[in-house]
Amino acid sequence: MNRKAKNSKTQIPSPNSPFPKGWVWVRLGEIVESIKGKKPKNLGDKNEFLKFPYINIEAFEFKRFNQFTDGKDCPTCEPDDILIVWDGARCGLVGRGVKGVIGSTLAKLDCGEIHRPFLFYFLQTKYEYINKHPRGVGIPHVEPNLFWNIPIPLPPLPEQRRIVAKIEELFTRLDAGVEALKKAKEQIKRYRQAVLKYAFEGKLTEEWRVKANQERTNNVVGAIHELPLQNELPQQQPQPSQQLEPASVLLPPVNTSELPELPEGWVWVRLGEVCEFEYGKGLREDKRDSRGNIPVYGSNGIVGYHSNALVNSPCLIIGRKGAVGQVHFSKIPCWPIDTTYFILPYYKYIEILFLFYLLTSLRLEKLDKSTAIPGLNRNDAYNIIIPLPPLPEQQKIVEEIERRFSVVDEVEKAIDKSLKEAERLRQSILKKAFEGKLVPQDPNDEPAEKLLERIKNRRAESRSRVVV
Repeated sequence: MNRKAKNSKTQIPSPNSPFPKGWVWVRLGEIVESIKGKKPKNLGDKNEFLKFPYINIEAFEFKRFNQFTDGKDCPTCEPDDILIVWDGARCGLVGRGVKGVIGSTLAKLDCGEIHRPFLFYFLQTKYEYINKHPRGVGIPHVEPNLFWNIPIPLPPLPEQRRIVAKIEELFTRLDAGVEALKKAKEQIKRYRQAVLKYAFEGKLTEEWRVKANQERTNNVVGAIHELPLQNELPQQQPQPSQQLEPASVLLPPVNTSELPELPEGWVWVRLGEVCEFEYGKGLREDKRDSRGNIPVYGSNGIVGYHSNALVNSPCLIIGRKGAVGQVHFSKIPCWPIDTTYFILPYYKYIEILFLFYLLTSLRLEKLDKSTAIPGLNRNDAYNIIIPLPPLPEQQKIVEEIERRFSVVDEVEKAIDKSLKEAERLRQSILKKAFEGKLVPQDPNDEPAEKLLERIKNRRAESRSRVVV
């Protein structure tokens, strides 16, 4: 247990604005003690002997308990206690306690007569400061000298309670707004999925097909009336082709007996019939040229830049290892690395953006059948059966998708902006709270100096009992 902070020449700073009457500046080590957790001897699945939850990082952050102990010779925690991550990458993170045995990477903070929620909210404002100044090189730890010398503004005890009540009142409203914004983002996600589903069922272009069929009929009738008297059709001039031919892959005929009926003019095809899959090529991180303007793609997207391109035309990139099935579109030359496939569509049959949205909707990660390292098999991808409309309808589908997505993109940007503003407001509330600007002061409150004096006397008595 920590008894007092180490001596330091660091001066406790004065507030930038007039300090509220009755408040005092103290160092954290003057009012708080810590009890470090430890790993129990007996630890395992819950049973009649191991029935106390073991609070590790996962239990601390997500309230998920996967280990239990008998509680012998271990420090315990109650729901109203304050826990802090003492060891590890999240060192300095504080949270409300949960009932159980404190894990070896955590510590419980005992603040005596200080209102615990007041200390909890104050330490939330110091997480970044503590976390970015750890002790240790391998596994970071809270730096004790830094932690115990953190200056804390201490108001009278009744005002601590009023401050916490106001913080929680404002945070409750803020949390409700944030929850509504997050639900809106989820609704946008579902809307995008619905748009893609309807697109590849032909529902987005139903009216377009009717109109297009009518125009084709009218054109045929008009062409008949304009035929030469000798009934000779004008010869159609061949168009120069810059399109790739299908891959020389022998694919069996598509069995459509269990597939849904498609709109008129659509067909079921295998993916390998309309595009070519190629493996990305390895490019070590230290070989990537940061001064280049060619994007280097991994499974998760752009992972750097290079001065040369592996693919000199627009292509799709699909994660085959790691982030399996993620689909990316590069409209400029790029370098897909060896954790990806890149796809070159046969433009005679399929529009690249149509294929991009189609593959995005298919959730290709479901094709991953590996048990160790996640991976997407090339043959499985080749044999994916997809719906293929005529090229003009593919282009219309892309147009309809992007028209709808452009609207929700703007809505999502506004939501993200509001979420950032909510976080800034949260920090502003805490800042005002610890500057004494959130609630009015009461001249009848006992000054914080007397509270601090009682804390010091209690700790002195506790130390003297230990000595005796």
